[in-house]
Order: sequence, then C-alpha cells, then structure tokens
Amino acid sequence: MPDKPPANSAPQVAAPQGPSKLTIVLGFLAIGGCLVILGVIADGVKTQEADALDTIATPLVHQFASPTLDAFMNDVTALGSNQGLVVLWAIAVICLVILRRRRDATLVTVALAGSVAINALMKAFFERPRPQLAWATVLPDFSFPSGHSMDSVVFYFVVALLVWQIAGPKAGFAAAVAALVLVLLIGLSRIYLGYHYFTDVLGGYIAGVLWLTVVVSAFSGRQRIRAWRDVRQAATARS
Repeated sequence: MPDKPPANSAPQVAAPQGPSKLTIVLGFLAIGGCLVILGVIADGVKTQEADALDTIATPLVHQFASPTLDAFMNDVTALGSNQGLVVLWAIAVICLVILRRRRDATLVTVALAGSVAINALMKAFFERPRPQLAWATVLPDFSFPSGHSMDSVVFYFVVALLVWQIAGPKAGFAAAVAALVLVLLIGLSRIYLGYHYFTDVLGGYIAGVLWLTVVVSAFSGRQRIRAWRDVRQAATARS
C-alpha cells in the first residue's frame, strides 16, 4: 500500500504556469518582427498609396469635406493624441486609485507608456515620410506606424477590459464596443486628415494589439502567481 502523507503536511498546490520574462521578451520580438514585415510591405506599396491618395482620396475628401466634418475628425483624432490620452490616463488612474485598484492603475500606465515608447522607436527605425498632400498639414515626424492608432488600441481596450472586470460583462461589453468604434474612427481620422497612409494605421493597430496582449498576459500571470502564493501560505499556516 502507498505511504500516507503525514497528518500535519500542507496540501500540495500546483504552481500556476504564468507567463515568464521569456514570454515578455518573445512578445517584444513578435511585435518587432510583425512591424518589420509590415514595414517592408508598406514601403513597397508607398508609391501606390500616394497615387491612391492623390487620385481617389483627394477628390473624395474635397467632395464630402465640410467645416463640420473637419471639426469632427479633428476632435476624434485628438482622442488618440498624446495630450488627449495623458488627460484620460490621469482620470483613469485617479479612479482606479480611489477604487483601491493600484495594480490596475499600474497596468494602464505600463501599457500606455510602453506603447508610446515602442511607437517612437519604430518611427525612428522606419523613417517613413508623411503623405505629401496639398490639402493636408505635413507633420514634422515620421509616418509608420501610426501612433494615434497604436496608442488608442492599447489605452481604450485596456480600459474596456478593466470595466469588464470591475462592473461586469454587460458594462464591459458596452465598453469594448465603444472602444472598437472609437479606435476605428481615430484611424479613419488620420487618413481623412492626410496624416497617414492606410498601412500606417494598420501597422499601428497590429502593434497595439500585440503589445496589449503581452502586457495583459504579464500582469495576469503575476496575479495568478500571487494568488498561488497566498494559497500556499494559508495552507502552511493551517498545517
């Protein structure tokens, strides 16, 4: 017969298989690899995109453009700007601290700060010029990937995730739908205003989703490990 465990032994609790530092490193490599591939594609179709903006987008924009629509697009694009997101980030962090969810406040901070940093590095790496359009303002920095698109994906969806956790599935689903609509409008506004090519926006979306996945996985892994340690300590205390 198999030996019985001692009566005073603590129950064995399996350690969770949370993401390690290697997962985060691989996540960064995946982001960089995907952006390099997409950047090469974007560079290859740059001429075609420029022609499309000149021959299709310009007549379309001037056909439907109006002061009201211009103002709406500028307001929408401001919601994905660094200045707009910093204000919204501060509001989110204050609310989370009041709710005593400091770990979630750290999650929002790391997610947005990392997105801004990665986007700046990628812009410096690719050095893709902005679209040159007579009706659009040419910004002084580079074009690929779109920072507005990337940062908005990361910020608005991490907020939607937290709403889901705090307020429940119904509110979380509504927040996720609102985030999706807003992110799509921000990307559209960047093209409408002539600041980006389509592939810039697409690259921003892809990079944002990848970075958000890495950050959320890392934080959820830490939470599982902490919960496992609490269970172990409680089991040891009872033994």
